[in-house]
Amino acid sequence: MREQSCFHCGLTIEQNEEIDFDDKKFCCAGCKTVYEIFSSNDLTSYYDFEKSPGATPQDIAGKYDFLDNEAILSKVLEFQEGNTSIVSLNIPHIHCSSCIWILENLNRLQPGISISQVNFHEKRVRITFNSDTVSLKEIVYMLSSIGYEPYISLENYETGKTKVDRSLTYKLGVAFFCFGNIMLLSFPEYFEMKEFWLDSYKPFFRLLIFLLALPSFLYSASGYYVSAYHSIRTRMLNIDIPIALGIIVMFIRSTYDMLMDHGPGFFDSLASLVFFMLLGKMFQIKTYSFLSFERDFKSYFPIAVTKINKDASEDNVAIYDVVKGDRLLIRNQELIPVDGILISESADIDYSFVTGEAVPITKKSGDKVFAGGKQIGKVIEMEVLHSVSQSYLTQLWSNEIFQKKVDQKHKTITDAISRYFTPILLLIAFAGFGYWISIDANIAFNVFTAVLIVACPCALALTAPFTFGNILRILGKKKFYLKNAVVIEQLAKVDTIVFDKTGTITTNKKSNILYEGNTISDENSVLIKNVLRASNHPLSRMLYDFLPETKRINVFEFQEITGKGILAVAENKEIKIGSGQFVDNLVSDGSEIEKTALHIKIDGIYFGRFVFQNQYREGLEILFSKLNKDYEIKVLSGDNDGERANLEAILPKNTELVFNQKPDQKLEFIKKLQENGRNVMMVGDGLNDAGALAQSNVGISISENVNVFSPACDAILDASEFSRLNYFLKLSHKAIFIIKMSFGLSLLYNVVGLTFAVTGNLLPIVAAIIMPLSTITIVSFVTFMSNYFIKSNLE
Repeated sequence: MREQSCFHCGLTIEQNEEIDFDDKKFCCAGCKTVYEIFSSNDLTSYYDFEKSPGATPQDIAGKYDFLDNEAILSKVLEFQEGNTSIVSLNIPHIHCSSCIWILENLNRLQPGISISQVNFHEKRVRITFNSDTVSLKEIVYMLSSIGYEPYISLENYETGKTKVDRSLTYKLGVAFFCFGNIMLLSFPEYFEMKEFWLDSYKPFFRLLIFLLALPSFLYSASGYYVSAYHSIRTRMLNIDIPIALGIIVMFIRSTYDMLMDHGPGFFDSLASLVFFMLLGKMFQIKTYSFLSFERDFKSYFPIAVTKINKDASEDNVAIYDVVKGDRLLIRNQELIPVDGILISESADIDYSFVTGEAVPITKKSGDKVFAGGKQIGKVIEMEVLHSVSQSYLTQLWSNEIFQKKVDQKHKTITDAISRYFTPILLLIAFAGFGYWISIDANIAFNVFTAVLIVACPCALALTAPFTFGNILRILGKKKFYLKNAVVIEQLAKVDTIVFDKTGTITTNKKSNILYEGNTISDENSVLIKNVLRASNHPLSRMLYDFLPETKRINVFEFQEITGKGILAVAENKEIKIGSGQFVDNLVSDGSEIEKTALHIKIDGIYFGRFVFQNQYREGLEILFSKLNKDYEIKVLSGDNDGERANLEAILPKNTELVFNQKPDQKLEFIKKLQENGRNVMMVGDGLNDAGALAQSNVGISISENVNVFSPACDAILDASEFSRLNYFLKLSHKAIFIIKMSFGLSLLYNVVGLTFAVTGNLLPIVAAIIMPLSTITIVSFVTFMSNYFIKSNLE
């Protein structure tokens, strides 16, 4: 009788335990129940991606009752504010595309879940849910009921330590032990020594070699069999298929030779192959681990936060230096960099960067505020509870919600090569075997095995990520912080650069400011200074620094209207600061009005304006001259064209200057360029330019010394490195060049290796030794070349 497999989990159905439902067969009531759940929620597409992708749900009654404890729950949750909570759960059963699909559609299974995102490689799902509608305990039981029970270790959350998977280390250790001893016992066979005792105990030594080969074959190499099986099952061929096939063929052939007394077999080659393959895999994992650590540590925002000292003075300090107990000042639109306690009377915090919910949350004095929230409105003060959490803020910046849909060309190239590599390799292996089998069976076997070993594409797969990772790390040291490796590729495609003017090509630190108008009393000067204290606009920051120090007063209402100005209430007086049109309906009536200025109006009385004579960044003229050779340059500004003459004098003649641009107009300007086939890089200050930065192919935010963060940007450039922008662009081109050279070198290595292998001139043991050496060669090459280009004069 033919065995039946469960439609849900794929396990063999035991006799007399078969359950028929909906013309499908299930092994148990649990699998049938999961199918019913999916069917009733219109989620049967789960079975379209993979055949029998599910797992049998287990009885976990009472297992997760500890999640009712609020103290424990607060340690498990990644984020909790109001009724919005976020948790990241480790789910060991995640193994295929069906798993990803169902786990990213949890909102259709459980009311209250808004977003669920799967990290396939880490086998984790990040769930955002409404705690008023559903509890974490209910979510965990729901996941368990459909066969995706999460692994929750309270020890991990208490200590902050994660469980380390050491299985590869153990397998490598076993493989090394077997390899070393088999080689030692095989020496007499190599030299064909004729000695009485050796000849007498030869069967015993061969049996010992066979027994030593078993752990290497069955345990150390097991990962390749599992990977090959899943690859065949999903019909997506990977490189582990020919590797697993080579190991199995080698073991069977060696066992046959030993039993028939044809020779000692190839157990020494098998053990060495497994050892060197695992050694290469360990090297690759360590490399990726290193790159991941560098990204977590170096991707921090290169920006500062305002610290309030004990004497009430204010200093801009690096966020690395913020410690528990510090008092911080957070202005309008600034990102809260740490968890802390609100000192001010109240605050409106926008947590959309974390939760995706745009409605600000009102906090009262004494409430806890979380890192990642953006302050909206008047200036606030907070006390730090914890030092900066680097990995958490990096996760915020790298959150998939904020990723642009870009063409990942080189990732596609790597995948394409892997997709075609395996069938071509198998074809060459079998063709070589077929040719040699009629000539010499031993050579035929050696050719077949050597081909499968020597052409391992580990080096090929490592080329792009290692090159990008090394470039990311080095750029971080040079204060150019990219969101991810894809940005390097996008930088290399740029052909048009659009610059914002105020705060981007002009510096916030230097500006000549003149006041024109009626005398401002000391009392009104105090009002203006305190209102400006909450603003992050470049002109506001320059004027704030320009005005003399005054006493601190409370600003009760504060509204900063993008592209227009500030409307605030303090000391029962209404203060308006901004453009002439916004403050007093002033319109341009001549060149005198066409200046960069902030107008002042207090309690309905217009006083005058502060006129700014912009100071352009050092090296601006030289930078634009270099960029003009390879890129089309444009400058956008929300100001009037009073600076046109000055800009035309220092910028290349063909630079397009566009003034009086509102934020939405900047975005439309970028969009029109893209519609004309241009790859656009936008360089802005990250405040009024958020829309344009998001629309552009690459958005770069210039940072001076304020903690303003916009998820719209792809990179943050320290203002001190602005003059080196051309250098960074050229380095991105060199990175792509390195990848192409590395691909060529790796393919050349495979061609040469395969040539020797198919002609019978490459033993399997030699191929096994050469394989990890090729990986080391590629890694060394990309490291040397990237460091060479970093140090070379690309400017």
